[in-house]
Amino acid sequence: MDRKPNKQPDRVREQSWTYDMYASLPEDGNRYEVLDGVLELMSPGPSASHQTVNRELLFILMQSCRSDYILFSAPLDVILSDTVVVQPDLVMIHRSREQIVTERGIEGAPDLVVEIVNPGSRKRDKVVKLALYARHGVPEYWVIDPVSRTLEQYKPGEGGVYRLHNLFERDDTEVSDHVPCISFALRELFADMPSSKGEA
Repeated sequence: MDRKPNKQPDRVREQSWTYDMYASLPEDGNRYEVLDGVLELMSPGPSASHQTVNRELLFILMQSCRSDYILFSAPLDVILSDTVVVQPDLVMIHRSREQIVTERGIEGAPDLVVEIVNPGSRKRDKVVKLALYARHGVPEYWVIDPVSRTLEQYKPGEGGVYRLHNLFERDDTEVSDHVPCISFALRELFADMPSSKGEA
């Protein structure tokens, strides 16, 4: 199978990819997603800041939400359709919907999807995936930026298209009316980042 990228470095092959084709790829050390039938090479390994935020967020949410929700962090396939397979940084599924968690991954829309921006992933997270998650019925989507230290909270608006519901920064308390167990000070996510040490 031809695995060489074309002129676009993150786009692998111009054909309609399905989950079965994606699942049959041999291990090559890379991570891929299928976005509307296009196999996309994911960004290189996440930065230390990205991993710090991911770790802290999972720790915070596990403390307050694990009795009602199942939480997963990447890598894990979220199969939204036969031609849309993504690996979000973190997802939450209410335990009343645990049947969508299978051996293949998560088959259906999680209750919450979180992407943490890496260098090179901004357009994918804030344009491409934002549209895909909205179209496939994800009721809440967060985009966390470790550089600006912000959390953008998106929810479906008119026509099912996401709208920016809230922007959290600095000492704001992140809350969600869709996931009521969530409540934490945003700065907790960034407190352990190397560049933040020594700040007031």
